Amino acid sequence: MTATDASRAEAPRAGEAPLIEARGLTKYFGSVIALNDVSLHVRRGEVLCLLGDNGAGKSTLIKTLSGVHPADSGQLLVDGQEVTFDSPRDALHNGIATVYQDLAMIPLMSISRNFFLGSEPTGGWGPFRTIDLKGADRVTRDALKEMGIDLRDTSQPVGTLSGGERQSVAIARAIHFGAKVVILDEPTSALGVKEAAVVLRFIVQARDQGIGVILITHNVNHAYPVGDRFSILDRGRLKGTYAKADLTPAELLEHMGGGAELEELRHELEDVTGVETEPPMPPTGYVSPHQ
Repeated sequence: MTATDASRAEAPRAGEAPLIEARGLTKYFGSVIALNDVSLHVRRGEVLCLLGDNGAGKSTLIKTLSGVHPADSGQLLVDGQEVTFDSPRDALHNGIATVYQDLAMIPLMSISRNFFLGSEPTGGWGPFRTIDLKGADRVTRDALKEMGIDLRDTSQPVGTLSGGERQSVAIARAIHFGAKVVILDEPTSALGVKEAAVVLRFIVQARDQGIGVILITHNVNHAYPVGDRFSILDRGRLKGTYAKADLTPAELLEHMGGGAELEELRHELEDVTGVETEPPMPPTGYVSPHQ
């Protein structure tokens, strides 16, 4: 089976319930409305990109989806069944895993110890039970290889890996422990072009295995190559959700950045400087996950 065939085999079936769905989520912090009637969903084998500027409500939304903040109103459904998450552990038990920017890793500990952090395999009996380091190394190596990462020595400190490799290990860890949906919080924000390509390639591989991915980012260059649909948040409200076939990268950038505001700013700068400027150009030089 080719990669294309595998991707098609994992495509969402018609009528299949979304892996996770939010309906009319609203969240207050005192008198501040952090989320206002937000609805979205992600299906099996799909990447939903959640875009928005700083303060748009992206962090509040993912923390609501992952059990950190309970919503004040609205519904949350997993596989078509309404659920209530009282903690991130509840979300994990329902197959919803979130990978935050800090990755929850300890740099001086080995890759395999970080992979199993808190769930280490053990051997022996009673007071003589110890961590099975060789078993942890073997399982970690096999799990990473399945996702396209071939590491010879998983006993090396995780701090010796590049930023993209650490992100990939965190994603593989979530999938290994049963995640059906992986929520990624700005995974490429501090990475260079090549490192971002490693993470984006990994996202595509996870999607092709039937995992639902919610990618939070403000970088259209990173979102457009891997995204199937794009939801745009603005000051706690959902401006819209668009399929990739329905808009170009330039249109996505305009929706996200506020085309009218950018055009108005351009005219203001021309009045102040006396220099005519060109309209904002569509993003170029996309980071391809296949590079």
